[in-house]
Amino acid sequence: MPEVGDADFAKEVLASELPVLVEFTADWCPPCRQMAPVLSALAAEEGERLKVVQLDVDHNPETTNAYKVLSMPTFMVFQGGEPVKSMVGARPKRRLLEELEDVL
Repeated sequence: MPEVGDADFAKEVLASELPVLVEFTADWCPPCRQMAPVLSALAAEEGERLKVVQLDVDHNPETTNAYKVLSMPTFMVFQGGEPVKSMVGARPKRRLLEELEDVL
């Protein structure tokens, strides 16, 4: 899973032509680790329509604070440089896909 940080967030996420699903994550977060295979599968299946990246909240406080992320994992979808959807907590792939239908 590609990682983004404070330094390249604008280039990799906000300037992306595709919608971008950002997982705000942390090493110490068990539900985040649980989501890793789900996100990898999602990236593999929807890679032409959706970019999937991770942002480590401990190493990137600027971006984390800018989007007021308080819980891990938080998923945000960015489209056209703006956050258009936010979801908190681990979920099965089927539910995640349902929640992303309107941006794909």
